[in-house]
Amino acid sequence: MHVTFRQLSLFVALAQHRSVSSVARAFHVTQPTVSMQLRDLSETVGMPLYEMIGKQIHLTAAGEALAKTAQTMISEWSDYQDWISSMKGLSKGRLRVAMVSTAKYFVPRLLGTFCQKYPDIEIALEIQNRDGVVRRLRENLDDLYVMSTPPKDVETEQRRFLSNPLVIVAPLTHPLSKAKSIRLSKLQNERFILREKGSGTRMACDNFFQKQQFHPVVRLELGSNEAIKQAVAGGLGLSILSRYALAELPENESLVVLKVQGFPIHSHWYTVTLLGKRLTPTAQAFLSFLNTQAEQIEAQL
Repeated sequence: MHVTFRQLSLFVALAQHRSVSSVARAFHVTQPTVSMQLRDLSETVGMPLYEMIGKQIHLTAAGEALAKTAQTMISEWSDYQDWISSMKGLSKGRLRVAMVSTAKYFVPRLLGTFCQKYPDIEIALEIQNRDGVVRRLRENLDDLYVMSTPPKDVETEQRRFLSNPLVIVAPLTHPLSKAKSIRLSKLQNERFILREKGSGTRMACDNFFQKQQFHPVVRLELGSNEAIKQAVAGGLGLSILSRYALAELPENESLVVLKVQGFPIHSHWYTVTLLGKRLTPTAQAFLSFLNTQAEQIEAQL
């Protein structure tokens, strides 16, 4: 069976985008070129790899299996290139990182500092909600994953590198804004604006509330920290957010951190990889870099 690496790369892109035109744009070629390469690939395999239903491309069983195999081959080849680069000195390579949205408040800055140290390293960064990051983890699409609540149903290696305090925030004009110690029960009649179910922050909140036998009145569930901060500042309710999602001075965002007993909720940030995954020298260098920077980040917080 004679299959080219180019054909496999095009098919992996098709599996991700489900659009020939999108694949053509990504590879800077014409649509007829992509269609011809994919048709030749199907003929070589001897089975249909995808089908068009309406205007949507669907992979066949053979196509799904090929997409997984091709993705593994492409990832292995990319890793091999990094290993070769490392033998020449860690001057070139590629680092693929996927992280949950709350980590966007500090990880990109760390990547920037890392790139200053290794200016020829190519960075591919994905920012998604926790479900999206876990899906990428299952499919082994990246070198490292940054999240606060690693999945329990996937065999992974988890490395704790930074604390992630969760605090209760209120509008700056809230009656309890200057209170020095607030019992959680005092907030029973407050309305809460929380992250969506399934997010790491929400899972930590629900676990804490369950232990405290506290039942918050949830007014809104939002998937964006920025939207939550705007809603809280506008007086719609209280929320629980990572301290990293707030400005250095929360009052600059018309917010205040309430001094509620039992808070902050102590959580942590982890780097996560599939169990047994062989890290590239670039990924290993970034892990080491994270560990050296963690203490400085916490001091700044």
